[in-house]
This record gives sequence, C-alpha cells and structure tokens, in this order.
Amino acid sequence: MEQRYIINNCKSFKVKDVFDCGQCFRWNEQDDESYTGIFGNNVLNVKQEQDVDGYKIIISGICDGNIEDITRYYFDLDRNYEEIKEKLSNIDEYLAESIKYGEGIRILNQDLWEMIISFIVSANNNIPRIKGIIDRMSQKYGDKIEFRGKAYYTFPTIEALSTASIEDLRTLGLGFRDKYIYETTKKIKNGDVNLEEMKNESDTTKIRNQLLTLSGVGPKVADCILLFSTLKRFDVFPIDVWVRRVMNDLYIHNPDEGKVNKKEIEQLARAKFGKLEGIAQQYLFYWKRENT
Repeated sequence: MEQRYIINNCKSFKVKDVFDCGQCFRWNEQDDESYTGIFGNNVLNVKQEQDVDGYKIIISGICDGNIEDITRYYFDLDRNYEEIKEKLSNIDEYLAESIKYGEGIRILNQDLWEMIISFIVSANNNIPRIKGIIDRMSQKYGDKIEFRGKAYYTFPTIEALSTASIEDLRTLGLGFRDKYIYETTKKIKNGDVNLEEMKNESDTTKIRNQLLTLSGVGPKVADCILLFSTLKRFDVFPIDVWVRRVMNDLYIHNPDEGKVNKKEIEQLARAKFGKLEGIAQQYLFYWKRENT
C-alpha cells in the first residue's frame, strides 16, 4: 500500500541537488520534475512544490516500514545542514558561492554493500552507463517491486550476487569491472571483509584501509563509499577530475592541472575545511561540474 509523507517549509532539501550531485545512481527524474528511486525494499517518488513560506517536499511510495522513519533516516533529515552551510560559508567566498548553488544537497544514508558495488562500477565510467549496469544487475539478481504500474528491482543481496560467475557479470556490460565485482563479492561473502565490523569501527583510516583491500576499490572509490554510505564519514575528500580542477582553479593555481598532486589536495582540504571536508567536496564538485 502506498504511503505519503510531507515535509513543510523544508530547508536544505532540493530534489535536483540531492539526486544529481553524483552521490546516487538509482534515482531518475520524471516528466513532472519529481524523482523516483529505489533503495532497500522501498520505492519512492519525491516531489518538490512551491509553498507560501518556501517549498515543501512530498514523498510517496511503497515502504518496508513506516515512511516517515525510513525517509528521515535515508535523507538525513535530523542533521542540521543549515548550521553546516553557515560554518562552511564563513571559510571563504568560493565555498560560500558553491553552497549557494547547491544549497539543497543532503548526503544520503545509503546501504554500505550497495555503495561498494556501485562505486566499483562507477570507476572510469559515466552516469548513464553506471545507472544502466546497476539496473541490469538488479533486474537479474534483485527482487521485483511494482509501483504505479512500473516494475522496479531491489539491489542484489551479497548472497544473490555471489551466484554470478565472471561470464554472467560480463553480460551486464561491466567491461573490465566484471572481475572486480566477482572478487569483491566473494571476499565479502566469505567474511574476509566484515561489513558489520566496518560499521562499528570508529577510525576512518582503518575502514579506508579495509576498503582498499577489495578488488576495484582505489582511494577515490573508497572515499566515495565512506562519504555516501551509512558509514557517513565527512572526514574524507574524494578526488576526481572535477574536484582536482576546482581545487586547482580556486586555491592551488598550478598552470598544469595534471601535475596537481592528490596528496596536496587532501592536505589543503583537511586544513581548510576540517572535519566537514566531505560535505565541502560535494558543494564544490557539484558547482564546478554543473557550471563548466
């Protein structure tokens, strides 16, 4: 049965900013500018509407539990992003401008297993292709949920994906990543890397080192997993081509962008943005990518 939850006069939540800032791959824009997506055993439609005092967010869909509880957790609604934005905006004018552009970003609480596989798929890939691969993987190994006359598929469990051979995975269009997905799934299934222990670990560096033992997980992918999953570590700074560009353009000013060292960017980010560097990265990344 469909449930509904409305957030009135909502601050720091704009659907385009949340779903298009590069943190998720299973949300798609609809004809009415709302977004429909699937996470866990939930299929939701999220619509933003203008209100007298600002705007409201209307969330409706099929939920595995109470829609308010599920959405409050998934969309990180109990965190004060207004306070975070104020702190970061005081750092410098560049960050203030990027925050103004992406003021509605919230970092989602996404399933750790799903983020590991999704960001391995994302390596050297573009968003439409990533989405296509994940959709095909879910159709083949996930469970079907019908919502408003359309079929959606849950992300495969560790057990379900562990039944796939490298050849099976290759048919999904994974390219060189098929071996990575196969090996990482086996490693997690066999308990060589324990996701529950990872969730209970307080030291970000220790978790990062564990993630780096997984096939297909390099420093950038590890940092994305740390930031965008339920691990929720804001003390990381994923560096891709856009982040390297924006950090060089604004702060480093090396005439040869390709020579900008990742270590230099990480040290600068830590010194400048402190323990909120992960959120600062999202504002800067989104602003640069959308305005280039």
